[in-house]
Amino acid sequence: MPTNPNLTELEKKVMFEKYTEPAFTGKFTDSKLEGAYVCKNCHHLLYYSKDKFNSYCGWPSFDDEAFEAVKKIPDADGSRTEILCNNCNIHLGHVFTGEKFTIKNLRHCVNSASLDFISQENIGSIVVGCGCFWGVQHLFKKLEGVIFTSVGYSGGDTENPTYQEVCNYSTGHYEVLQVLFDKNKTDVEKVLKYFFEIHDFTQKDGQGPDIGQQYESVIFYQSEEEKQIAEQLILALQSKGYDVATEVLPAKTFYPAEDYHQNYYTKTGKSPYCHIYRKIFE
Repeated sequence: MPTNPNLTELEKKVMFEKYTEPAFTGKFTDSKLEGAYVCKNCHHLLYYSKDKFNSYCGWPSFDDEAFEAVKKIPDADGSRTEILCNNCNIHLGHVFTGEKFTIKNLRHCVNSASLDFISQENIGSIVVGCGCFWGVQHLFKKLEGVIFTSVGYSGGDTENPTYQEVCNYSTGHYEVLQVLFDKNKTDVEKVLKYFFEIHDFTQKDGQGPDIGQQYESVIFYQSEEEKQIAEQLILALQSKGYDVATEVLPAKTFYPAEDYHQNYYTKTGKSPYCHIYRKIFE
């Protein structure tokens, strides 16, 4: 069912009835703008503009997808492979191999009607940590305006750390979440308010039963504006009587965690054990 109430009849027909829009009619077919393509229905990230190329076929073409963004299933007759949004299962188009358009030898042929576009300057990014990153990611994926999340490690000095190294306290890294969001739908302040509302920011030694430096509450700011917003929110919480343990630190390199950690609760069907949402800010 549609989650976007503003879909046109053509968009509904393409996404939910698997209709193919006429060639060379889609608004993104020849677009060369820099940014990201998201699902028109659920607004989750599907493709980056850097992976778009002109195949002269009449539809937007990409030779790669964002991480775990697309689901591939054989058509009923077995002649083609359909691609669906991995978040809401709407129809995107089809994927083809062996055409040698690019070095990756892959073409995602996508209907413009299934896509929306966010320009590069309207994509925001922030890195936060507040306990086991499985639960943090699970809840942040529900926040309006968030288009992509990736669990990983940051704050230490070891390059490309493994999960085992981080758990052994040998790297100085925190378990963190990188959040990409659409500035047209949300902003840093709203994202950070949500961050504080999904964990116990007064706990100093970890989060819930997960004890250790890698589980502590932290915000890695990437600009002076982000730092000021984080500090203002902490002051607001302190004025409410909270003893805030959250650290506000300058951003360091973000290292994505191993694939099996990404979208862990979606893959396993389990639920977070130490993260819940509760309203704090007005």
